Amino acid sequence: MTVEVSIGTPEDWKAARLRDVATFASGTTPSRARQDEYFNSGKHLWVKTLDLNNSVITTTEERVTDRALEETTLKIHPAGTVLVAMYGGYQQIGRTGLLAAPAAVNQALTAVMTNPRKLVPAYLLHTLNYRIGYWRSVASSSRKDPNITGSDVKDFPISLPQVSEQEAIAEAVSDIDQLIAVLERAIAKRNAIKQGMLQQLLTGKTHLSGWSHSRLSELIDGLEAGVSVRSSKYASHGVAVLKTSAVDRGRFDPTEAKSVFPADIGRVRCNPVAGSLIISRMNTPALVGEVGYVEHDYTNLYLPDRLWLARPKRGGRWQTNMRWLGYYLSSESGSRGVRELATGTSGSMKNIPKDRLLALKVPTPPPLEQDRIAEAVRDADRAIDLLRDRLSKARGVKQGMMQQLLTGRTRFPVEEGAA
Repeated sequence: MTVEVSIGTPEDWKAARLRDVATFASGTTPSRARQDEYFNSGKHLWVKTLDLNNSVITTTEERVTDRALEETTLKIHPAGTVLVAMYGGYQQIGRTGLLAAPAAVNQALTAVMTNPRKLVPAYLLHTLNYRIGYWRSVASSSRKDPNITGSDVKDFPISLPQVSEQEAIAEAVSDIDQLIAVLERAIAKRNAIKQGMLQQLLTGKTHLSGWSHSRLSELIDGLEAGVSVRSSKYASHGVAVLKTSAVDRGRFDPTEAKSVFPADIGRVRCNPVAGSLIISRMNTPALVGEVGYVEHDYTNLYLPDRLWLARPKRGGRWQTNMRWLGYYLSSESGSRGVRELATGTSGSMKNIPKDRLLALKVPTPPPLEQDRIAEAVRDADRAIDLLRDRLSKARGVKQGMMQQLLTGRTRFPVEEGAA
């Protein structure tokens, strides 16, 4: 579709509040004490905050029954309704969804039914997503808790081009959304294939000959931790310490780090080195034991006390292929075995004792098979990385497109006097 460039704010766009061009509703959560009557075997979509995807909603985690609609204040909202999350802190408020089919909602959402002669639902969805930061300023300035209200949603300021231009803008952004969705599904499919490959290759199910079980201490040259130092993401002194988020499902991200305070630079120790693994020894129950493979040496980057560095065992029968070992420890069965070693009474933080991790039994192939497995899984990772790169670029294109189209810097030509 051809576009033309316009300089400055369009004079023909009308300024309005959302309350001027839409009607609003909310919902409720039927009593969980009546799960069988209100939820089980339900056929009506019921949207919660976690169902919102900032895009078109086609399904929900839960559904409600006819009886729930009859006996509670729940109402079915039509397809084309735009939903906005009001609760859940800064990570949740402002999340959106556009109903592709009729659905009810819970009390944490505001349902927005637009006047079709003035506001296109998809245009509203993209505008809300583009201006997500607006809710942070509203919530922090008007209330102690970072939530918003239905009144805040009604007062949302919006610029309105003619409906025909809204439709053109919505179509353009929706096209790139469809590409993003295709790439996300492709990545999910590739990851599922990779997990199946890991399960087959890393447990010896398809390669029984020559496999043994080794203790982790027989495969690595000990576990070395860094030290706790003061750091800040706002400082920049050239020396940085890793965050626990630097390791995730076998991957190592050196950018997940904070600058060390100058007074503590002399205390840092333990650099990531090429061909090693970094293991999270202390984290939440879901993240403790995460592993990342290190590709390069990092001289000005250091581990904190919550991360271990594992180098390959040298000498003996062979030298461990650490990429293979990283794949095993981050596989479904490997990571589960590591997490089960964690101790601690806190529900929010667990710790892995060093001696228990070193005693972990690992199904171990011969050296050449370690190499073949590592290369096969690495090829799968490369294919996923290519898709992720395309996804990142597509999201960048979308962001730039919204910045141009939703501010009127780039205009779609519309017929004179079009409604």
